[in-house]
Amino acid sequence: MKATQRLDKILAHVGLGTRSEIKQLVRRGAVLVNGAVAKDSGMQVNPQQDKLEVDGAPILYREHVYLMMNKPPGVVSATEDTRERTVVDLLDKGYRHFSVFPVGRLDKDTEGLLLLTNDGALAHRLLSPRKHVPKTYYARVLGRVDAADGEAFKRGVTLDDGYTTLPAELEILSQGGGDGESGGDGESGSDGVGGNISGDGESGSDGGSEEHSEVLLTIVEGKFHQVKRMFIAVGKRVDYLKRLSMGSLKLDESLRPGEVRELREDELARLLV
Repeated sequence: MKATQRLDKILAHVGLGTRSEIKQLVRRGAVLVNGAVAKDSGMQVNPQQDKLEVDGAPILYREHVYLMMNKPPGVVSATEDTRERTVVDLLDKGYRHFSVFPVGRLDKDTEGLLLLTNDGALAHRLLSPRKHVPKTYYARVLGRVDAADGEAFKRGVTLDDGYTTLPAELEILSQGGGDGESGGDGESGSDGVGGNISGDGESGSDGGSEEHSEVLLTIVEGKFHQVKRMFIAVGKRVDYLKRLSMGSLKLDESLRPGEVRELREDELARLLV
């Protein structure tokens, strides 16, 4: 970022209105720069060094924001959608003017960790296939997952389109049982894993007593519906999916579905390394 920017751009960035609205603030003498009344909304200001005030309130400038969301089912991972409610719609107005976007995509019925930011460089680094950023998911799988599946994932499995996945790590939490529970599944998009391939949001369960397993799966890539397609490749079906971590960032389990908080300094520092 260049050292100085237009005053109206800075104030618009922190959510004080459109440039025309900010021009009106300047005209009525409501904006001070280093204690002096600003005369021109287009004047160059250093937001990191100059003291800005509007109607007597100090303005704290931030170029980027970093938000952790515990994504609930029923919303799509997009900035806008003409038919569906999006994760951005869940944010307080105080964050929306930063033009944040989700880093990767969780499918409509998938839950768990979602990072939202306006830092394009960080998003690119986390999503770049060359970086092999690990992502860990909790999955409930219809069928008995066993050590043979773990070995197959460790070698890489061939998906329905002929692509062979990179090695993945599978941890089996439980095997067997048939409580008939079902949940939303899947991710889609550039970071998409799991999910109902038809995109209709239906779960893989028929509501019966079919045997199921609980697992943790860590992958280092993000092919379309990857988690679900990996289990299909070994004869299983994903019934529920929740992302727990992405790189060094772990889901804050104290966040209820739909809740958001800013990253702590230590969390952000580890991501930016």
